[in-house]
Amino acid sequence: MTSSRALGRPRGYFFVGVYCPKAEVNVGTLWRSALQLGAMGIFTIGRRYKKQPSDTQNASLHIPLYNYADMDEFKMHRPVGAVLVGIEMGGRSLSGYVHPQNAIYLLGAEDNGLPKIVADHCNHIVSLDSVGPNSFNVAVAGSIVMYHRVFGI
Repeated sequence: MTSSRALGRPRGYFFVGVYCPKAEVNVGTLWRSALQLGAMGIFTIGRRYKKQPSDTQNASLHIPLYNYADMDEFKMHRPVGAVLVGIEMGGRSLSGYVHPQNAIYLLGAEDNGLPKIVADHCNHIVSLDSVGPNSFNVAVAGSIVMYHRVFGI
């Protein structure tokens, strides 16, 4: 087994979450990716979905899902020293981004993205390069960011 240091993975930990997610299936897909890529947990802020039925890998047995009512509650529970990294169009390119040792990745909702008032709380804003003008699906975007963190690709 290859060690995480050999892969260039930052030491420390990371969480990934979505601000006001609309579709429960995206939360389930992100949860599964988070399990596969070593996240400490996932979270939602202001969730709009009713339940989470798409956790086919039983990720909930291995990493937690935290639900925060709003940004104020999230900020009260945010780990001390963790860098909040917003994932949103118009940020610095992920391809050249050096991930912080301890990070919290925050994605915007499927329909509205990351509002400016929320992005203003982020230490960094990172975007994913693409050929087309549209954004990636929120679960796909989160999976790409985590993969980049772990494998540097």
